[in-house]
Amino acid sequence: MATEGQSDYESVLCVKPEVNVYRIPPRASNRAVRAADWKLDTPDWTGRMRLTARGKVAYVKLEDKVSGELFAQAPVNEFPGIAVETVSDSSRYFVLRIQDDNAGK
Repeated sequence: MATEGQSDYESVLCVKPEVNVYRIPPRASNRAVRAADWKLDTPDWTGRMRLTARGKVAYVKLEDKVSGELFAQAPVNEFPGIAVETVSDSSRYFVLRIQDDNAGK
C-alpha cells in the first residue's frame, strides 16, 4: 500500500555523462525529422542527461555537468508520444519536446 508522499519520490533510471543538444530547424512539411539536417559538428549545448521517474511520469533532464543546474526537461507521459520523437536517419539521435515550466508566469 502506498503511503502519502511516495508519489513524490524520484528514481534515477539512467545517467549519460555527456550529451549534445541541437536547436533543430522548423519543419518545412510533415516529413520525418532527419539528424543530417542539423549542424552536428556544432552543438548548441553540451551537458549531462538524467532519466528519472516520479509516479507514472518519466523525465528527461538536461543538466550542467559540473553544477547539476537544470538546463531543460521533457516530461514523458507515454512512449511513443509527443515528448520523444525518433529521427528517420539515425538510431543515436532523437527529438525532445522541452517544456518551459515558467511559461505564462
